[in-house]
Amino acid sequence: MPSGTLSPLLRRLTNEKHILAVSEPLSVRPGRPALYRVADSNLRLYLAVGRAAQDLVSRGRPDAAFRLIQRRWASWRGRAVEPLIRESLELACAVGLTPWPEAGAVGGWWNRQFDPEIDLVGADRAPVAAHLVFVGSIKWLESPYDRHDMAALVRGAALVPGFVPGSTGIVFVSLSGRAAELNAREVQLDWGPDDVLTSWQSPPA
Repeated sequence: MPSGTLSPLLRRLTNEKHILAVSEPLSVRPGRPALYRVADSNLRLYLAVGRAAQDLVSRGRPDAAFRLIQRRWASWRGRAVEPLIRESLELACAVGLTPWPEAGAVGGWWNRQFDPEIDLVGADRAPVAAHLVFVGSIKWLESPYDRHDMAALVRGAALVPGFVPGSTGIVFVSLSGRAAELNAREVQLDWGPDDVLTSWQSPPA
C-alpha cells in the first residue's frame, strides 16, 4: 500500500481512534521505522492466540486449543510486558526510585534491520534525546538473565546513538532474577516483578 494512503489511516487509528499505539526508536538521533501495536492488551492476546484457540474449540478440539495457548503464551507475554515495564521505569525515575531522576522518557531502540533491538533506553527526552542515561534488556522468561544476555546487550548497545560505555547505565528487568555467575556490579539497576508493581504504588503518607 502506498505510504500516502497508509500514513493517514495509521494516524487516524492512533490519534483519533486510539486503536493503535506507536513507538519510535529512542536515541540522540531521529530513528526509523516507527512500530505500531494494538493498544488494548486483551485484543492483542485475542489476535495472537485467542482467535486460533477459539477456532479449535468450535471444531471440538479444546485439548488442542489448550496446547496452542501453552506454546504461545511465554512468547506473547514477553512482548506484551515490554510497554508496561517501560512505563513503570519512567514512573520510577520521576519519583526517585532509580539512580536516574533526570530520565524523562523510557523507550526502546532498533534499526531498520531490527538487529539489534534494545528493549530499554532511558533518556532526558523523546523521541530525540540530548543524552542517554541508561540502556537495558527485558527477560520475562522462566530462566534468569545471565552472561549470554549481558554480552548480547553490550554488543547491541554499542550501536545505539548516544550510548557511552562506562557512563551510560545498564538495566536488567527479569521475571526470574539474575544468574549467580553475573557480577551485580555490572548492572546499575536490577528489577524484578515486585519492582515493576512498586513503581505504580503511591508512597506512604
